[in-house]
Amino acid sequence: MSIIEVKVPDIGDFKEVEIIEVMVKVGDTIKVDQSLITVESDKASMEIPSSHAGVVKEIKVKVGDKVAEGSLMIFVEAAGVAASVVAPAVVAPAAPAPTSAAAAPAQIAVAPVSVGIIEVKVPDIGDFKEVEVIELMVKVGDTVKVDQSLITVESDKASMEIPSSHAGVVKEIKVKVGDKVAEGSLLVLVEGVGATASVVAATAAPATPTTAAIAAPAASGYSGAVDVECNMMVLGAGPGGYSAAFRAADLGMNVVLVERYATLGGVCLNVGCIPSKALLHVAAVIDETANMSGHGVTFAKPQIDLDALRAHKDGVVKKMTTGLTGMAKMRKVNVIQGVGQFLSPYHVEVTANDGSKKVVQFKQAVIAAGSAVVKLPFVPEDPRIVDSTGALELRQIPKRMLVIGGGIIGLEMATVYSTLGARIDVVEMMDGLMQGADRDMVKVWQKHNQHRFDNVMTKTKTVGVEALPEGIKVTFEAAEAGATAPAPQLYDLVLVAVGRSPNGKKIAADKAGVIVTDRGFINVDSQMRTNVPHIFAIGDLVGQPMLAHKAVHEAHVAAEAAAGHKAYFDASVIPSVAYTDPEVAWVGVTEDEAKAKGLAVEKGVFPWSASGRAVANGRPEGFTKLIFDAESKRIIGGAIVGTHAGDMIGELAVAIEMGADAVDIGKTIHPHPTLGETMGMAAEVYKGVCTDLPPQRKK
Repeated sequence: MSIIEVKVPDIGDFKEVEIIEVMVKVGDTIKVDQSLITVESDKASMEIPSSHAGVVKEIKVKVGDKVAEGSLMIFVEAAGVAASVVAPAVVAPAAPAPTSAAAAPAQIAVAPVSVGIIEVKVPDIGDFKEVEVIELMVKVGDTVKVDQSLITVESDKASMEIPSSHAGVVKEIKVKVGDKVAEGSLLVLVEGVGATASVVAATAAPATPTTAAIAAPAASGYSGAVDVECNMMVLGAGPGGYSAAFRAADLGMNVVLVERYATLGGVCLNVGCIPSKALLHVAAVIDETANMSGHGVTFAKPQIDLDALRAHKDGVVKKMTTGLTGMAKMRKVNVIQGVGQFLSPYHVEVTANDGSKKVVQFKQAVIAAGSAVVKLPFVPEDPRIVDSTGALELRQIPKRMLVIGGGIIGLEMATVYSTLGARIDVVEMMDGLMQGADRDMVKVWQKHNQHRFDNVMTKTKTVGVEALPEGIKVTFEAAEAGATAPAPQLYDLVLVAVGRSPNGKKIAADKAGVIVTDRGFINVDSQMRTNVPHIFAIGDLVGQPMLAHKAVHEAHVAAEAAAGHKAYFDASVIPSVAYTDPEVAWVGVTEDEAKAKGLAVEKGVFPWSASGRAVANGRPEGFTKLIFDAESKRIIGGAIVGTHAGDMIGELAVAIEMGADAVDIGKTIHPHPTLGETMGMAAEVYKGVCTDLPPQRKK
């Protein structure tokens, strides 16, 4: 046995990064590539793996320390095998010339060493306090590897797979379907081994440190016929995909865009963002005209023509997708319809609806394959049970509708169906709706919308769904022990809106040598490169948040990096918007997040009851809130709840990106009377100089 210093490996361009979590303790038995610490840069967090296996004898860092390449992390008493494989450097080498077959990455065989029974627990899962287990993915006796998924859990917005932190044989499973787990909950007991069976050699050059723990799959070769050749192949034509294709074409590349559907635009334009906003606009007009009687103007009750309403929605989609088709032609982007599957690192096979196939050979590629709705395993197939796509079809106006999942998508569709005449129930496992937004904002939304809902069932699990001739019977269970569950209910329509999962495992990425996690995500670096340097990935399948506006910016970075530009995805913040009524929008650090993390922050809040424009509009229920760092006084977050909040949140995103303080925002002259001036007034409130409210204490 010998004592070994384990240091921070090459972490790319980052000079110093802050430690936000120490993941081991003295006495722990660790293996090669096991994560030791989590560090946070200005844009992302990453886990730093161990280069050696053994027993932790001393930890030389703590939370808050700044580390860089070569910083000493721990002392390890080495195990009795030569398991010291240095974690590969984080680099993005130039793309190699295309070949018909790619060599498999070099492997170093390491004999496994038994280290006894290990407790595998739930890792940090972000802001979620408790999540429900909806699937067990292993059984006693299974041999598992690091990062292999053990269970699937469901939050208010999405499902996620929880991976194993250790390799070994499952000896005992400590959870079952229906249990609620949180960070630190014991999942399984594993008879561990001291090193993984094969560790990728340093020549594998992964894109990010998080890929170091996963061996790259051996890429396949292809030497068959080729139908189309191009410089750039983009797989998926959603907002990220078509943006990558168009930007690459603008930069002079010969581009092929592969899309499984007949029209461009992906989920967002065809069955997501755009059609839902068309319906939400109609709902907003109906609601506003109904409220005008209080202003002295009374309209007759609207007559709903579902066929005409569907035609309007479809017309909006057609106009947008037709515009994309035209822009693709202008840029000479070759659009090939069909399902794309990789054959090798330089070939993709596209299968059309009629079964015909085309092989595309490319020099570089962008994977933009998106995500799919999560399906609950106990929910049967029935036309009265829909996901978000089915809900947008407007097949009927139900009398009673249940929304399973209290996230943004479900609540937006609840708004539409409620306005069209349905009575709504919402069931949510967590303790509140619209998780992610500050509770004071959600409170405003919920008060304004209480007339829409017969029942808002929080801290409640859906445990049974049965299709009966008279309706869909749904059974509930209290999420907290000892609490009373609601009685079973019968519904005309049930919307399942529990999130989306990435499509990374549906494209045969392993044949291209691209690492895909057990959860279906693809890790990338700041240029959006995967572990295969000439293949990029963007959008939903590279991680949260799954938002179109994030994907578009990532797309531009990927295309520009592929063209040799020094482009990087380094956005400080990404705004979120719930397009409900009122809208709820936020960006950067939220107040609830700051409290949970112990951040020293200060805030300025301007109530819309003091906004002339909001009062004149008859919508004074909202407010604008700015969050400032207590030390630097710079804005680090902002939130708006009220009409058109989503149209205004961009200003706060710019302010955060530019490092503005309250003086910058408050002294910027906003037009009057507008809702937008509430941002300037919130900054004035923070400084204690707002003259549109009673006197405040000046800062």
